[in-house]
Amino acid sequence: MADRSLRGIRLGAQSLQSEEGVVFMERKEHTYLCTECGRETTLMFAADAEAPAAWECRTCGAEAILQTDKGAAEVDHSGDKVARTHWDMLLERRSIPELEELLAERLEFIRERRGEGQDPTKERRSQKTA
Repeated sequence: MADRSLRGIRLGAQSLQSEEGVVFMERKEHTYLCTECGRETTLMFAADAEAPAAWECRTCGAEAILQTDKGAAEVDHSGDKVARTHWDMLLERRSIPELEELLAERLEFIRERRGEGQDPTKERRSQKTA
């Protein structure tokens, strides 16, 4: 037993699978051109798959457009959602005059709570200097 040793393989370094007997699908190469940096990206898709009209550029993250024999492909942005901000959602519920009225009420409440015309930061400064 000392003359024989058990041998193994390194994990992840070598594959136990081979390409023997594997038939690859037909593939087609598609080129995308970035609208920002102008970089061309070439991707392989299955021949029977429909390539998307737009792809994200690997360099800058901008939109890259599929280049076809007829020129650049048309990208349909009609289904894209526009991001709504908090302000947009607030304007859906209230009008500008209502918001101004609420702001005035809130400022009045805060001023009453602090004391009329007294700035708490000025009081702290005068106490520190004394």
